[in-house]
This record gives sequence, structure tokens and C-alpha cells, in this order.
Amino acid sequence: MRKHRRKTSHRKITAAVVTVVAVGAVGVPSAAMAYTPQDTPAVGAGWPRTAQGSVPKSVAPVSVSKPAAPASRAAARVLTLVNRVRAEAGCSPLAKSAKLTKAARAHSADMASHRNMSHTSSDGSAASDRITGSGYDWRAYGENVARGYTTPEDVVAGWMNSPGHRRNILDCSFKEIGVGVAQPGNYWTQDFGAAR
Repeated sequence: MRKHRRKTSHRKITAAVVTVVAVGAVGVPSAAMAYTPQDTPAVGAGWPRTAQGSVPKSVAPVSVSKPAAPASRAAARVLTLVNRVRAEAGCSPLAKSAKLTKAARAHSADMASHRNMSHTSSDGSAASDRITGSGYDWRAYGENVARGYTTPEDVVAGWMNSPGHRRNILDCSFKEIGVGVAQPGNYWTQDFGAAR
């Protein structure tokens, strides 16, 4: 796991097949990155553990070989799983935001078309730029991205196994979410927000 501030240079790691990245901003943006090879999780063998403990059973992956669900159904399932783990942590559920969904879908499509998982879009825009550009007037935002996970259960479990991603999901100050997934490559984006 590599942690870094956004203003530092990023190291590019190309060997990872399944990856997840998180960024959050409440005042000063920061990012946490985790790279996980796709074949690391084994069904029945358990997922890697974090300092916070194991992945909640409510998001434990069923299979790593299921085909990707249609985008809208997969996004709705991610929202359901995220709200389930937030409820277990005592946070209120996130509401689906059309503006955050627009930003998340566009970013997933951009990552898939360029086959590059990053918080920086191909045009150089950052998460805050994309979220603002979608018309969302935020006081706080967060973004999780991932690549290669074929099911909503798998991607949420992957995010929950990384402290930075988990922090975004369980940040009770976030009130809304948008989720996007694009092909080829199963590129996922979660954009979290708290409006002004």
C-alpha cells in the first residue's frame, strides 16, 4: 500500500491487474492507494485483513469469476452494499445523486477508453474538477476508483480492505454518491459528496 499527498509525484505501477485507488477532500485533498492482484482473493479462503478488521459479511464476495452485471444494475448494487456497511458503522445511508453519477460514469468511461486507472482524467482534470463540472456544489468530496473487479460484491470488498477507500465509504459526513462502471476492463468510480 502506498500513501501519498496529491501534490507529490505519483509512481506508475503497471503490473497490477486489479487495482483500487481512493481520494478524499475535506479541506486538503489526500489520496490512499492500494494495488491488489486479481487472483489474490480466493473464494472460501477469506480476503486480506486490514487494521480495521475483516471485510463485513454483508459485502463478502460470492465469486471472482462472475461476468460483469449491466452498468446500471451494478451501480445500484454497489450503492446497496455501501449503505449496508455504512449502517453497520452507524452512518446514515447515502442518497444517489444524478450529478455525482454523471461525474462517476464519465470518469469510468474515460478510464476504460484510455485503459488507465487514475484520479486524473485523460484531459488532466481532477476529481474535484469533474464533480464541480457535473454541477455538484460540494463542501466535501471523495472518490474511489478500481479496475478489474467483475462484481459489485468484489469491488466493494476490495475497497473495504483498503484503509483509504474504507475511510471514504464510512465517512459519515458524506451524504450523496454517484457510481459508474465501464467496459472494457471493469473500471469503477465512486464519487462521494456533501453539498454546500
